[in-house]
Amino acid sequence: MNSINSAMDIDEQKGHEDPLLEFIDYARSVLSPETDENLDPNQNGAETSTRPSWNWTASRILKTCSAYSSGVTTAILLSDLAQAWSEQRRDRPPKKMPECVKQLRKKHKRRKLPNTVTIDSIYEKNFLSLSSVLEAVVVEAFVLPGTNIHMLSLGDYWSSNTIDIYLHRRYCDLVDPRNGILKKGREIFLTGCYLRPATGGGSSYPRLLPTEYLVILLDEDDDGDSLLIGAKFYSDSFSSISAANKDVPYSLYARIESIGPLEVHGKFGTLQRKQITLVNDDDVKLQFLLWGDQVVLANLLSVGSMLALDKPYVSKAIDSGIETSGEVCLEFGSATQLFLVPFIQHEEQVCVALTPNRYQGSRLLSTIDPSQGPQVSQVSLPCDSHGSIDFSSYPFRSFVSGLRDKMTGVSLYGVVTNIVKEKHTAEAVFSLRIEDTTGPIWAKLHFVKNWSLGRLSLGHTVYISGLTCSMTKRKCLEASWFENSAGASFFNLSCLPALLNSSCLRKLSRLADLSSQGSCTQIVQVWAVWLGAQSNVSTRFSHTTCGHFVIEHPNGVMECSFCNDNNCGAEVIRTFHLKVTLADDSGKVFAWCTGHAAAELLQISPDEFHELPEDEQDMYLASLAKERFTVAIVNCKRGGCEGSDALMQEIEGVSWEITRALNNE
Repeated sequence: MNSINSAMDIDEQKGHEDPLLEFIDYARSVLSPETDENLDPNQNGAETSTRPSWNWTASRILKTCSAYSSGVTTAILLSDLAQAWSEQRRDRPPKKMPECVKQLRKKHKRRKLPNTVTIDSIYEKNFLSLSSVLEAVVVEAFVLPGTNIHMLSLGDYWSSNTIDIYLHRRYCDLVDPRNGILKKGREIFLTGCYLRPATGGGSSYPRLLPTEYLVILLDEDDDGDSLLIGAKFYSDSFSSISAANKDVPYSLYARIESIGPLEVHGKFGTLQRKQITLVNDDDVKLQFLLWGDQVVLANLLSVGSMLALDKPYVSKAIDSGIETSGEVCLEFGSATQLFLVPFIQHEEQVCVALTPNRYQGSRLLSTIDPSQGPQVSQVSLPCDSHGSIDFSSYPFRSFVSGLRDKMTGVSLYGVVTNIVKEKHTAEAVFSLRIEDTTGPIWAKLHFVKNWSLGRLSLGHTVYISGLTCSMTKRKCLEASWFENSAGASFFNLSCLPALLNSSCLRKLSRLADLSSQGSCTQIVQVWAVWLGAQSNVSTRFSHTTCGHFVIEHPNGVMECSFCNDNNCGAEVIRTFHLKVTLADDSGKVFAWCTGHAAAELLQISPDEFHELPEDEQDMYLASLAKERFTVAIVNCKRGGCEGSDALMQEIEGVSWEITRALNNE
């Protein structure tokens, strides 16, 4: 408890000296001037809070800064934030909606699917992409007069409008007035829809053309649906399926265990495939495959949901080219109909401190001792079937000391104090130690192919979202990050060009005060002392993937010690390795840099400088004596910083790194 209190004090003294953190808090208050004390403890911050979460605001600001490399203003940032926040808040229920939809909404607890669009947005934009998802409720089922064409009028939980869709003939048997289940009040998911816009001469309203990619939702608590599931989908089992009887109309019921990534097959790499793993009550697994245009169906499914398949196509696993212990697999055939019992995420109550601008730690409600400290409020966050709590909509900034086992969607803002490439693995995995004002944690970064975050080194300030926390076998807390997972992002603030150009996001420091400042990236205005015993300008080769120096072996092989790439000769460029004294009116600092920062300071490319004779290099450096720069500088040897031999050799004899530079012309 004492360590947490001291962390709170440190944060009060130093954390909010970081101007970017101050701006995030300011932007949140401008978007919604709601006090933390008025936070409703029974509301989910993702959908019902009137104030954007800290993580959402930070990510949005950094995305805008990345888009505006020449700099941003307070007006640009607040305008972008306001527009994005307004778009997000449109998902709230309108005052007017069909009565049957309004009644169903009262018990609606399901989280929205990632690609969901609203009917109101279709009317506003007059556009609908094929990958978009509609989570709809049938308001009316009818037949166009004088035809046998069935129509559904659809509403949703976030719109006042309804929209009509031509029902695909695959599902016409489900709209029978006597025993059909596609009737008023039935929930459905659909995707792969073409929009027929409103026209002046024809229909004055937009309509949706027929789509095969429709899933009908069932409710196990509803007597009718429960009888349907028991009578129809429990009659067959996975073990009864045989490739020899593939024309038998099977009806199956199983839980979705996993949804695989999009795969590409075929001679020319054009055939798409999605592999969905199903597991039944007997713990028998079977693969359900989607091919080509069918892959959009995966947008309607979620892990943990129960899937009922009527008349799936049965194929041989060996013919489908999948690795499975079974002989057969399932496919979405011409007569297949899908029914779904969606997984409902439970919610866990998490306690948060209410004092503004203090350390906002988080603990599960069960771990709180009521006798300790001041009264705290509670926030409800979604919890999956494995007990993992999603913190992506947590209202406040997360700190290392507040992290616990089974936390997902976590964001951290801190300083890199170590980087290690994982060995003995075919995957590209790097361990990163991130430290904030409350302590350090190791985060394992999993990349699809190679390191893809650009240059990152010791002392750099980073913001990373989409972390998952878990306990290792040694009972140590560890964070994991997967490059392509939903909500995953990574920003290196120390190398962000917009930081130097945006006065609203930084404050100028003096060189004499650097040692007493916090650990975040500092911005200073300086001139360089080029001539002297300590100044050293040379060119070396660096790996374009990671920005770190490579080792040139006598046999011509180029090796990157950071990426552990033993043959990166095709991915190297010439760059500067610069050690220079920076000066301002308050003092001097000896620093080093490479890459873009060094080229900006020297106002010449590495190749051009390398071609100059040595005496002309000295003359050129002397000509830069009157140049003034704004630079971002980090302490690469602050307490706790350590790294691989390659990283330590880069900063040998130097405590400060210039991560970005801008000529003050």
